[in-house]
Order: sequence, then C-alpha cells, then structure tokens
Amino acid sequence: MGLKGKLIASIEVKCGGHLIHDIFHTNAHHVPTISRAFNRFEIHEGEIIKIGSIISWNYNDGGQNKFTKQIIEDIDPHKKSIRWKIIGGDVLEMYNSFTIAVACEPQWVTWTIEYEKKTEDTSEPLIELGIILDLNKDIEGHLVKN
Repeated sequence: MGLKGKLIASIEVKCGGHLIHDIFHTNAHHVPTISRAFNRFEIHEGEIIKIGSIISWNYNDGGQNKFTKQIIEDIDPHKKSIRWKIIGGDVLEMYNSFTIAVACEPQWVTWTIEYEKKTEDTSEPLIELGIILDLNKDIEGHLVKN
C-alpha cells in the first residue's frame, strides 16, 4: 500500500552538530527568537527537555500559522540525538503518525521523519522536511554569528 514512509536528510554544519543538539536539548525555548518560521515554544508537561515531556510549537508554513504538539520519546546525550512524536496539531490532519528525530555529529546533522499517511493520495511530508531544514539553517546561522 505504501502508506508508511521515512524521509532522511543530512546537512553539513559549520558550527558543530553538538551545538545544534544543545539548542534542542537545553535551550529549545530560544528557537522562536532564532528561527524565521517558529514563533512560539511551550512546555505543557515535564521540563526542558526530558523524555516524556510534552511540548508544542507554533510555526509558519507558507504564510499559514500551524501548531504541533509533541512528546519527547527519546534523548541520547552520547549520540546527540532526540526523537519527538507528534501527538496533536495540523500535521495529524494528513498523517496517522508522525515522528521527527535529529542526530548530531561533529560536522553533520541528520533529520529523520517517519510517518504513516491517512490515505494513499496524501503526499510525502517534503514541506515539513523543508521547514525543519530551514530551522536547522537558522540555528546554524545564529551559532556561527555568535
């Protein structure tokens, strides 16, 4: 049927992947001041950033305000990785499940999106991947500048 899929994108970074991991692991609340697309971060349950914490983001997708609510499923400080599962928001209108993971190496950041479409006609989440890669570029630019 082809309803499940996975998108993986690796991007080279000048600032060091560990710094990008640190932003998401301990300073996610700064993302709205760094990013052009993400404009709000909120913790609903738990704390920055612990497994089981429930967080949300407001972001701009082509001029439309969007919302995503996520639970932190996994954090590996040694591998510099974090995995978020979407539990609410706009993305779940088109997908039954949606998980985002980031793994940071010294010069590379790899983003993985795993998803299950609601219908065969649903497109792959290339727009969502683009938003994430733009976010990565915004964070890198901020870290290199500072």
